[in-house]
Amino acid sequence: MTTPTDYVHGYSTHETRRLGDQADTLAALLHSGVAYPAGSRVLEVGCGVGAQTVHLVTASPEAHFTAVDISADSLAQARTRVRKYAPDAHISWLQADLLELPFSDAEFDHVFVCFVLEHLTVPGRALTALRRVLRPGGTLTLIEGDHGSTFFHPDSAYSHAVIDCQVQLQATAGGNALIGRQLHPLVTAAGYEEVAVRPHTVYADRSRPALVNGFTRNTFIAMIESVRDEALAAGLITPPDWDRGMSDLHRAASGDGTFHYTFFKALAVNPQS
Repeated sequence: MTTPTDYVHGYSTHETRRLGDQADTLAALLHSGVAYPAGSRVLEVGCGVGAQTVHLVTASPEAHFTAVDISADSLAQARTRVRKYAPDAHISWLQADLLELPFSDAEFDHVFVCFVLEHLTVPGRALTALRRVLRPGGTLTLIEGDHGSTFFHPDSAYSHAVIDCQVQLQATAGGNALIGRQLHPLVTAAGYEEVAVRPHTVYADRSRPALVNGFTRNTFIAMIESVRDEALAAGLITPPDWDRGMSDLHRAASGDGTFHYTFFKALAVNPQS
């Protein structure tokens, strides 16, 4: 998997807040249909600070969850978050590498992975590793974004340039901010069956103020703003062009601005044999 330093967005308090805003704002969109039967064993890999975990355990209060992350600090924050919002959740916590999971074969009935593959250099190997711990007939739920799906009004070449800085920096770190479009071939190549990928679109304008604030401003723009120093240090853009791009991007979150982004959600089954 990745080490903590490979996480392109960083481990700041600002990033923790951004992840929480993203999960809460998009819960209805991304978690629709994600509910597990009582007593089922569910593995969440790359749980981070628990932003998605809270929604998982709330939707399936009688399931038994195991949440794994490579970062001890993130796990500590996740425990605190879940204890606050879902104190009765059936959940175990473990620090581990996705590629070296310390579980028996077929130990889980379901696996949930959200915004993890985009940070991995070997997403195919990760999906294969997850098949080992998923029982035959068990399900995989996988969610990723795709920065190439971003468009907005008023349009701006400068704004597209600052977004591309984030894409390039993530690629340099070994990840892929455009991975959403690749989910079907990735999951299929890893040996899963009944693979179904569906787009989940976020569209925000002033008639949807919660999405404008929660997603356009506090999730997407905040994410791009956080890589400013790295982008400038890498020589990907000049300071004036960065400032112009961010100013233009903020216009999409105000007045008559609009913003569009697509997430991709894959559902798949581990073959019976």
